[in-house]
Amino acid sequence: MENQRVARNIAFIKTPRPHQGFLGPDHTARAVIQDEFVNSDPFILLMDDILDKKDNEPVGGPHPHAGFETVSLLLEGKVGDSAHMMKAGDFQIMTAGSGIVHTESIEEKSKMRLLQMWLNLPKTERWAKPRVQDLAFDKAPVLAENGAVIRLYSGSFAGLVSPVQNYVPLIVADIELRPGKSSTNALMNNYNAFLYVIDGTIEVGEDGQMLTANQIGWLNKPSDGGEGDLTLKAGNSGARVIMYAGEPQNDPIVPYGPFIADRPEEIKDLYSSFRHGEMLHVSALPEEQRISY
Repeated sequence: MENQRVARNIAFIKTPRPHQGFLGPDHTARAVIQDEFVNSDPFILLMDDILDKKDNEPVGGPHPHAGFETVSLLLEGKVGDSAHMMKAGDFQIMTAGSGIVHTESIEEKSKMRLLQMWLNLPKTERWAKPRVQDLAFDKAPVLAENGAVIRLYSGSFAGLVSPVQNYVPLIVADIELRPGKSSTNALMNNYNAFLYVIDGTIEVGEDGQMLTANQIGWLNKPSDGGEGDLTLKAGNSGARVIMYAGEPQNDPIVPYGPFIADRPEEIKDLYSSFRHGEMLHVSALPEEQRISY
């Protein structure tokens, strides 16, 4: 007899508080994930940054990263530089790997909302050759049926497959449900996974726990191998959630400043490399290390 598939339900809920971001009073930030890697692996950090810039003074600028990947989903506005400008709905994975410098700048009045994650790299790929992958909003695979619209940016989900290349198996999906509509899809049981609500309310799993805007719901991890079922049902005003799911790498990391390493002495080497100008700016990467879909 075939085993009954288990449900992926909410294990616990967090409501990250907003605080002033590093860009000043026009910048509101929420630390969706922070300082919890022992449980959130492979997700190191996730910030929800909202900028309502009311002047033309430039903010942001160049800074280095190494030892991980940044995973960026722009929900509103524009951000970037002359090398590449992201627009609402665009997605980017930047493999910092052995070290890279990039620029996130806004030089005029602007409204912007950006979700940016730090994603762990497998230990064997910690110092991979840097690369940038850009997936435009209108190039992301989409499923629209029965009152649900699922736009997939990374991985495989709901019968969709993203073209983005991953070192760590990663699913990033933007899920919109019309009022009262539901959607059920398979999700690997061994993936750490969570839902972050952008708008509306949503009931999750067979027990229907509710999440509201700006809440994060971490899913349980059934002990069974294989896949479980994730069921989402929108509330009376509909819902929009971003789902992240990734395979844990089960290796400890050493985070410090803009870098991730395996040993403390590697952090010193990375700072030295940056100070001596040994890290390329993303705009100077060879063409084969910049991929647009």
